[in-house]
Amino acid sequence: MKKVKIFALSDSIGETSEQVSKAVLNQFSEIEYEIDIWSYIQSKEQINEAVFSAKKENAVIVFTLVVVELRDYLLKKAAIEHVTAVDLITPLLTPMIEHIGFKPKREPGLLYKFDENYFKRMDAIDFAVKYDDGKDTRGVLKADIVLIGISRTSKTPLSMYLANKSIKMANIPLVPEVEPPEELFSINPERIVALYADPDYLNKIRKERLKVLGLNDNSSYADSKRIIKELEYADIYIKKIGCRKIDITNKAIEEIANMIINWHIEITRKERE
Repeated sequence: MKKVKIFALSDSIGETSEQVSKAVLNQFSEIEYEIDIWSYIQSKEQINEAVFSAKKENAVIVFTLVVVELRDYLLKKAAIEHVTAVDLITPLLTPMIEHIGFKPKREPGLLYKFDENYFKRMDAIDFAVKYDDGKDTRGVLKADIVLIGISRTSKTPLSMYLANKSIKMANIPLVPEVEPPEELFSINPERIVALYADPDYLNKIRKERLKVLGLNDNSSYADSKRIIKELEYADIYIKKIGCRKIDITNKAIEEIANMIINWHIEITRKERE
């Protein structure tokens, strides 16, 4: 089996060079490959080191360098040393320049630039993890949106999906044996969304969950009567709170999330007026 070595060079983190290389190499079944990432290439000295190392290890250089001087130097140096070097950026950038009619910024790392939106999203993700599944009910008072519902109504997946949209999420399970936290009655009910589903749908989902965990699917957790009891209990508190409801039965996470995002935008607008 042939072994292939790739040097993925970049003036940023190198993920693009790595992923494109993997996509290409996976088309070959009779090879083993290794990819070394050379990140934040900013000087000719770094290029010299990469080219000489590639020559020594018989590696192919795959690179994304947007600074013209460094790109041209790498291509020239690789040619002199008889090292194969593949430019991923220029073949797409050149026709785009011709089509758009503007000069590019030639600024490294724009795809992964850490801006205010990045840190806001990371903060929201940390928040969602911290206040998932009622672990700390104080999160209800700080959240942008709070999800409530019985088990397997997609509270956690929705929370994480919306956190990736920079919305601070908390979620609280509704269980007949446990009183809902008082915090739910202390915030604007428009910021609370109740999730529910058809009992048969939940029965199927819960049975699948038990199988994944290696447990008996005859457990009371997946019992139809138990599920109906939980839904009835949840409905009592949903009415007390006076919040919105979403039937998640056979709905995609994206569809439900878009509804909540639109409500969040509407609520935020109202509160600013």
